[in-house]
Amino acid sequence: MSHTIHKPLHARAWALLAALLVTVGATLATASPAHAHDELLGSDPAAGSTLDALPAQLTLTFSAEIADDEGASVVEVTDAAGASLTGGTPTVQDNVLTQPLAGAASGAVQVLWKVVSSDGHPISGEFTFTIAGAAEPTPTGTASPAPTETVAPTESATPMPAVTSEPASDAGSTVLPWVIAGVLALALIGAVVYLLVSRSRREKALAGGSATPAAGTPQPDSEPPADR
Repeated sequence: MSHTIHKPLHARAWALLAALLVTVGATLATASPAHAHDELLGSDPAAGSTLDALPAQLTLTFSAEIADDEGASVVEVTDAAGASLTGGTPTVQDNVLTQPLAGAASGAVQVLWKVVSSDGHPISGEFTFTIAGAAEPTPTGTASPAPTETVAPTESATPMPAVTSEPASDAGSTVLPWVIAGVLALALIGAVVYLLVSRSRREKALAGGSATPAAGTPQPDSEPPADR
């Protein structure tokens, strides 16, 4: 009895799970296209490309049709200085947007775009391309001749006067008389000093001798010698 009760319950659970999986899958399948937005597939000029001159128009190609209502699509194209290069309003044909361009540019060109995709949601983006432009010619002037360096004449060396050195014998003969004269002067001074000192001593000696009494001569206060 119990086996017959559990078997229907088990089969019913599997059936409920399968139905749930089918429902979720169907929901995801129907929701994915609704949430998928269009995207930019390419442009002309292409992003990052380099051109010789600004083209007459810019085209943007999307993955699906975009809204062609007035004002739904906006494109801004500016040069490196920020000046506008657009030449009118953009036009939409299915999934292709065309924007006329005008003016001249050189250097980087920036493109800003905004459109309304097929699901009604606005999408936007930006990219740049480069205008190479004509290279400015380099002015070719007549090359002026290089100045030639004039070498200044070298001054003739002025002859230096020859220095004649006197012979050693002449120098010695010139100094020798002065040496002899000095020796003689010192000798003369020494002799004079010696004579003066000697004369002074002699005068002192004579003066001392005259003041001393002769031996044996009685002095006034001395006693007479005794008789022998």
